[in-house]
Amino acid sequence: GSPQDHRALVGREKRLVIEIRDVSYRYPHAPEGALALDGVSVTVERGEVLAVAGANGSGKSTLGRLCDGLLLPASGAVVVDGMDTADEATLWDVRSLVGMVFQDSEEQLFMPTVLEDVAFGPLNQGIEPDKAFEMATRTLDQVGMLAAARKAPYHLSAGEKRRAALAGVLVMKPEILILDEPTTYLDPPGQRELLQLLSGLPQAKVLVTHDSLFARALAD
Repeated sequence: GSPQDHRALVGREKRLVIEIRDVSYRYPHAPEGALALDGVSVTVERGEVLAVAGANGSGKSTLGRLCDGLLLPASGAVVVDGMDTADEATLWDVRSLVGMVFQDSEEQLFMPTVLEDVAFGPLNQGIEPDKAFEMATRTLDQVGMLAAARKAPYHLSAGEKRRAALAGVLVMKPEILILDEPTTYLDPPGQRELLQLLSGLPQAKVLVTHDSLFARALAD
């Protein structure tokens, strides 16, 4: 069946959306014995906010990238809504469930205007242009960025770039958000705006951060 059919079935059977089971990971060129992750196990329930905190280089971002199959574990398993990320047959379905917001928003903003950036995902899925731009407009309104729709991304403030990048993820209707250091480059007002926005979103979230105050304010 479709990913939506699978989600409906799994949703009735279980409440877990992410299961990380005894996962280890070593980057290919790391020194022998140097593990980025070593025997990590954690679960995330539907709607839950999990904060992964720690110093730079402690494996936080690695864990986030494992959750949507950008990386695959050396041992153990990462299961998203009942699907193992190592299973190529369902990896596309996993990635349709998970939205990744990277630390550097400019990695996700590359079109001439903000509206085109947000519409890029739906257009790339083959959705008709009128429908794709309607979806993008609604999502920009959701994140308080409708007034910037026609702006070039490089004219945005750091906080606006973060919200535009988030809109580009939300327009794809993910059930899980992975947020990698979301407060980077944000001043205190920008952090407060982002916190308010994220608090109102229903998705399960994995918050990768070294910002303990932001983590404490958002996470379960």
